Amino acid sequence: MRAGYGEAMSMEIVEEVLRLPSPAPKPQSLAFDGELLWMGSRETRHIYALDPNTWTVREEAPAPGTPWGMTVVGDELRVLCGESADDTRIVRRFIPGHGFKANDVLHVPDDTGSQLSYDGDRLYVSQFYNRKIISLDDRGTVGTTVALEHDVCGQVVVGGCFYCVTTDDESTNDYWLTRVDARNGTPQMHDLYRIPFAARALAYDGERFWTNHREADEIVAFKAAL
Repeated sequence: MRAGYGEAMSMEIVEEVLRLPSPAPKPQSLAFDGELLWMGSRETRHIYALDPNTWTVREEAPAPGTPWGMTVVGDELRVLCGESADDTRIVRRFIPGHGFKANDVLHVPDDTGSQLSYDGDRLYVSQFYNRKIISLDDRGTVGTTVALEHDVCGQVVVGGCFYCVTTDDESTNDYWLTRVDARNGTPQMHDLYRIPFAARALAYDGERFWTNHREADEIVAFKAAL
């Protein structure tokens, strides 16, 4: 359900529980692996493993390009990097403790995409301006495409549904937490809460969502009823 202006303004705001300084400027991507919160910086082009309890960096590694999006796949990460002067979008494997692997790369459809999620079977790439989430198998073959009603700048799969950070105008602070249930053929979309800042990325640790307030160089945890 697309939020009208009046409805959006009256919508409940997410409950922030933590707002912490990012270990690097311009935090862009996030993923939670069950223990650590991984963040990719648009400015440093490094990824960082953060202990959410002590807020200390446990691992840091340079990325092959701008780490626009990331997600956890088993014991590894998949990181969507913008590489070369053309910002070519490539999904790469990252193995904690070992770094990025040069092989097994995926080129995303239409050479566009930012955020990633994984449902235990397939990888999902979101296209911000095209308002789509596209599924890929491990060979990069395109499967289901889900059309959205807003621009999407963060996504994570929880309980079989996509939870997305969305907006209609990235230059404003009008952002939403949107649930997308695409399990029964026709996607059902509901804007659940307002996010009162320009958020980027979305991760879930089993209790809290995490997102980036990129322009403030902060990482924010919030609660929201699913």
